[in-house]
Amino acid sequence: MSVKAKYQGVLNLGEQLGIKGGDVTEEGGVLKIIGEAATPYEKNAIWDKIKELGGESPSDIKANITVADSSVYHRHTVKGGESLSKIAKHYYGDAMKYKQIFEANTGILKNPDVIHPDQVLVIPNL
Repeated sequence: MSVKAKYQGVLNLGEQLGIKGGDVTEEGGVLKIIGEAATPYEKNAIWDKIKELGGESPSDIKANITVADSSVYHRHTVKGGESLSKIAKHYYGDAMKYKQIFEANTGILKNPDVIHPDQVLVIPNL
């Protein structure tokens, strides 16, 4: 199996996330990836996928992923059935951190129990 085939899931995720300036080359059995993620969350998602496929310290891939906007952790578009606690659990692993998401979005949210599909929420850096 080629290194590119091994990490195809990383490349697919990069396309799905819209990683900009993506450059992928393979030299001497090492896959080299360069690109720019929109937010730290997207960069972390790429690295998590790399580790899932290649182990904790893979030697057959080198990735240089920069971040366009590090002022926020992510920008999340609300989907039907979501709540701030469900969103907090997804991004932080802790549903109780919904309060931080609410505080970061008081310009568009008046009540932490009321969010609507298609609202774009700031997910703050913690």
